[in-house]
Amino acid sequence: MTSASPRVLVMTTVHDPRDARVAAREITALLDAGWSVTYAAPFTDYQVPPPEGVVAIDLPVSRGRRRLRGLRAARSILRREAEHHDAIIVHSPELLIALIGIKHPCLVWDVHEDVPASMNLKPWLPAVLRRPTAWAAQQAERIAERHVHLLLAESAYQERFRTSHPIVPNSTFLPTAVKPSGTERIVYVGHLSRARGVETMIESARLLQGMVQMHLVGHADVAARELLNRAQRDGVLTWHGYLPNEQALKFVEGATAGLSLLRDEPNYRHSRPTKVYEYLARGVPVITTPLSEAVHVVEESGGGVVVPFDDPDAVVRAVHALLDNDVQRQHMAQCGRTWVETHANWSRDKETFTASLKEWMDA
Repeated sequence: MTSASPRVLVMTTVHDPRDARVAAREITALLDAGWSVTYAAPFTDYQVPPPEGVVAIDLPVSRGRRRLRGLRAARSILRREAEHHDAIIVHSPELLIALIGIKHPCLVWDVHEDVPASMNLKPWLPAVLRRPTAWAAQQAERIAERHVHLLLAESAYQERFRTSHPIVPNSTFLPTAVKPSGTERIVYVGHLSRARGVETMIESARLLQGMVQMHLVGHADVAARELLNRAQRDGVLTWHGYLPNEQALKFVEGATAGLSLLRDEPNYRHSRPTKVYEYLARGVPVITTPLSEAVHVVEESGGGVVVPFDDPDAVVRAVHALLDNDVQRQHMAQCGRTWVETHANWSRDKETFTASLKEWMDA
């Protein structure tokens, strides 16, 4: 590592440049540590400005089957910029292809998801290709492990790899003060799709009309977008679209509950949904489906309610119970917030992130 402040190149062709893990957590942590950051991301295609404090490079977005243009552009940037940076972090799995042949001592892949399992959730991928593509992704991960450093967003991801790698979880910032949980709205923050429970949320909102408002914040895939637009036209709920993480979480503070209604999909079974942490950190009880890690958080913290998969009636009953018992709701909110402070606090986890990069650069 150079004696001057380290320079880090961060790259993604898939994520919104405002992505919470990439921008709000990791890039902010690098800047706070006094490091220099070059951020290559699809700013123009997402129609967003770069974050303050970075050197920005525009990349084409990779969506569905349209990925070759972004891959070529990323490859060109890597060839030009690699020697000028002490570390290179890629956030899109296909960028591993762009790294082939790049001679650099500190290449890092930040593993956000179970890539093989996620192939079942790609609507652009023909069903007949999902199993062989998942197998190919599994082989690519094993090859990548031999050539680049890995950061894992989930401890469960470790099972897919042969050696141990640093865990940098999707924990959350803990506000110094929050509003008490109120009775006016329930919220959801995150990507919106059928697999993430959008149909259950819409039906729950219909059943709760006149009692409490439902606000949803996040990108939606094509199928979910059609359902959400119709529900919003009917006055069932309010969908705000994508907002930067800090702005999106303003809707959480003071809410009755935060929703995490993921379905029983392989990609979710061993993941702790980040939104659960975010709701609890802001003093809001969570209503979650019974995925094992989410259940663990709720049971250990006492900060929420578990409902069955795809069950709007159970969601409505849970909301009723929270509305009807203010004392219990505030107690759950406080318990959840206390748990996050100890177990899912980004102010602590960011040290693992920067320390891992420092170790690899020094080596």
